[in-house]
Amino acid sequence: MNKGFNPRELDDFARYYGFHYDCCTGNMLTRDFRAAMERGLRGEKTHSLPMIPTYLRPKGTPIAGKKVIALDAGGTNLRAARIRFGDGGRHIVEAEIKTFMPGTKGALTAEEFFSTIADFCEPLFDGSAIEGIGFCFSFLMEMTPDGDGIPLSFSKEVELQDLIGRPIGKGLSDALVRRGINKPPRITLLNDTVSTLLCGLSQIPARFPSKIANLDGEQPEKIKATGGAVIGFILGTGTNIAYCETNIPKIKFESKSDPQIVVCESACLDFSCRGPVDQEFDAETKHPNMYGMEKATAGAYLGQLSLHILKHAVRDGVLRFKKSAELLEMERLETKDLNFFLQAPLALGGPLGGLFDTSEIDAIKTLVYIESIVTERAALLAASSLAAVIEHCSGTYDPLTPVRIAVEGTTFSLYHSIQEAIRARLHEMLNSASPQFFIMETVHQASLFGAATAAAVF
Repeated sequence: MNKGFNPRELDDFARYYGFHYDCCTGNMLTRDFRAAMERGLRGEKTHSLPMIPTYLRPKGTPIAGKKVIALDAGGTNLRAARIRFGDGGRHIVEAEIKTFMPGTKGALTAEEFFSTIADFCEPLFDGSAIEGIGFCFSFLMEMTPDGDGIPLSFSKEVELQDLIGRPIGKGLSDALVRRGINKPPRITLLNDTVSTLLCGLSQIPARFPSKIANLDGEQPEKIKATGGAVIGFILGTGTNIAYCETNIPKIKFESKSDPQIVVCESACLDFSCRGPVDQEFDAETKHPNMYGMEKATAGAYLGQLSLHILKHAVRDGVLRFKKSAELLEMERLETKDLNFFLQAPLALGGPLGGLFDTSEIDAIKTLVYIESIVTERAALLAASSLAAVIEHCSGTYDPLTPVRIAVEGTTFSLYHSIQEAIRARLHEMLNSASPQFFIMETVHQASLFGAATAAAVF
């Protein structure tokens, strides 16, 4: 039943179905992404990214002693914390609570939602002065100039359809006042990508180290330097990018000295080199003809996309093992289970590893090779998106102020080999013509701490 391991045949198989990473080039993908950005900034609807203005303009480090409430509403959990800022914008968590996300255990009306949120966070108001509330609301919404957010749709199995079109900040503020809590000075809405960007501002050093320890001790910094551009990048269940923009024609905004944060909604891009296997898989998803980039890169889809590809491999005879029929009968392959197998394929663990016999080493090699192609393409797409944003916003490159990329998401942090592949691809793209240094770091507690920063500086 075993079929020998044949890399050349597997490369041809991947090219035939259009998911090999050499079916695309980084330059082409970067060019297409930049063009979609420009169209989105002008407000064009065809072949564009949404490029959502946030009206939020980073204002520096929060003042020490400020105390705020931070909320983080995602697809599963709702978290809240009372946070005080220390020196240098350091976050000090004074109290933190967590519960399930309202709307995940049944539909709620808008009034029920606001009441639930207000009841949940009321214990955090300890009588001291709260100088703002930051609310990381990780669903598609339109931002307003006063910092509020209006939901446009809900995904992730959250049933809050009655909330669509209702300003979140205003509704929560009114609900808090009804409980006898002083009206907060401002409730600032943002999504997880903006939160990640804001955490990057405070957690990633703005330049090379200003002091160098050597045999003579630390050397004082003699020349002051400002920080380079900061980008927020999400690669977890979904994917997205946020950055600071100086020119948004569709809202008649232009300011080189005081840019505002824009959310690309990069998951929406329908990249040009999608192959037949992508189109087949797309037709099976809940939202066909949408989120093309996300379906090839993010954790919500990598497992299912891979299962679709592996079934083709079995049917075409490039992957053969005794329990092939069981793989063909599988309805789902979760990304976490695929990753579990890829981290230690010879352990034959999990639902995927359990299909193989210890003697079927060539079949195991074949599966790992195919998945390496899928991962490498995902990395190429992610790196191309980042390269496009960096090229768009960095201007003349200053080697003393490298671009900082703040990253959040379990796919980036935990999925087999993808982090290394993204870094390598991005380095190659940015340095092909001339040197361009960047810093890419995972930020901690991004959604909660970013919301706190927003409450303090906007």
